[in-house]
Amino acid sequence: MGSIAVPKSHIVCIPYPAQGHINPMLKLAKLLHFKGFYITFVNTEFNHKRLLRSRGPKALDGAERFRFDTIPDGLPPIDQDVTQSIPALCDSSTKNMEGPFRDLLNKLNDDVTSGFPPVTHILSDGVMSFTLDVAEEMNLPEVLFWTTSACGLLGYMTYRRLIERGVTPFKDEKSFGDGTLDTQVEFIPRLKNMRLRDFPSFLRTTDPNDIMLNFCTRESQRASRGSAVILNTYEELERDVLDAIRLVLPRVYTLGSLSMLCQEILGKQYLSSLQSNLWKEDPGCLDWLKNKEPNSVVYVNFGSITVMTDQQLIEFAWGLANSKKPFLWVIRPDLVNGDSAVLPEEFLSEIKERGMLASWCPQEQVLSHPSIGGFLTHSGWNSTLESICVGVPMLCWPFFAEQTTNCHYSCVEWGIGMEIDNDVKREGVEKLIRELMEGEEGNAMKDKSLEWMMKARIATKKGGSSLVNLDKLVDEVLIQKQ
Repeated sequence: MGSIAVPKSHIVCIPYPAQGHINPMLKLAKLLHFKGFYITFVNTEFNHKRLLRSRGPKALDGAERFRFDTIPDGLPPIDQDVTQSIPALCDSSTKNMEGPFRDLLNKLNDDVTSGFPPVTHILSDGVMSFTLDVAEEMNLPEVLFWTTSACGLLGYMTYRRLIERGVTPFKDEKSFGDGTLDTQVEFIPRLKNMRLRDFPSFLRTTDPNDIMLNFCTRESQRASRGSAVILNTYEELERDVLDAIRLVLPRVYTLGSLSMLCQEILGKQYLSSLQSNLWKEDPGCLDWLKNKEPNSVVYVNFGSITVMTDQQLIEFAWGLANSKKPFLWVIRPDLVNGDSAVLPEEFLSEIKERGMLASWCPQEQVLSHPSIGGFLTHSGWNSTLESICVGVPMLCWPFFAEQTTNCHYSCVEWGIGMEIDNDVKREGVEKLIRELMEGEEGNAMKDKSLEWMMKARIATKKGGSSLVNLDKLVDEVLIQKQ
């Protein structure tokens, strides 16, 4: 499995500028670098500065044939370690980033001193489709990497039909609480047992000019303009949905899980080089887990974007405390909407012997630790897939976007999760944690999680679908026009 790419092939990789998109794009870039490609990885200037603060200058040292570059995001400058407004980023990407990206490609092509050849391909995040216009203008093939699940992508691809049928925008906000969202959607047969509430959440608007509804509709419809589409999933997990997507997008390559593929091809060393976490990791997490019994700890992390109210934070806290189970809880500084996360002293006293709070952690290493028995998650796709790949069942509290779709599939189709009510109450959290960790349903979820884990491993081993698809992507798409 050595380098098979034609020499002097140069791919520019540009992720959507948020943590959950940067991480999988960097893994994919490492795999293509291993295959022999020159890689230029493009972050926004804002995230570049955050990486330098969190990881230090060595995080961006790169390697031979691998370098980092930047473009502005078009938003007003801020100097904080926070996730930027997603609607503002989406709006700005379509209006302000095309010009700087074009200028960057011209700069790279004119640079004769770096030892890098001219750009031959663009690998863009699926929701950065302004890059397609630049690629077509410069006669460069472009591959789109959708970092969502396949079911999430198909949910977005369905937005246009939902708009045409008058389902969304909704007539008034009463529809969000009167049971309308429980309506079954029967006209998308490959999306199984889906209610309106299970579709990506941006359809929940009354505004026909809503930024996110229109952005996701537009981006998903433009996917067919790429030379190919890559998904971080595996065939066995989402086969029916993939079949439906391939009716519209015939060149779809599933390479999931990218984490397992990196381990298989690059070895464990890949975890320690070219990291992309925008927050400083708490080094004590793994040490704290060492002394815990196998399958005894609940890991809690709501990802890089989720925000909650102070009251929701308190309900989760007391639900965890009252469950009497040991837990590791990642609490970002910006987790609470408009404020810093502050937990009451009596809670901290109650959990002193069995709970650990951290600002960020190396999640893949934490989830794979033998002490972890369950994962309380926001159902982002990276977290969901990482949990699947180590056989850890989940409690799901989706926040927005396709997290609602991932939650539905985890709980209903794959049998590896239970959903926490959006109106979170400590009694409900406590009950579900106990069921997850020691109940019959929790045990059944654990068994099912192990089944999906084994299928994920098979997909990335010799002859497995994801490993085969990586070579197909290189042979059929990335070295086609040299």
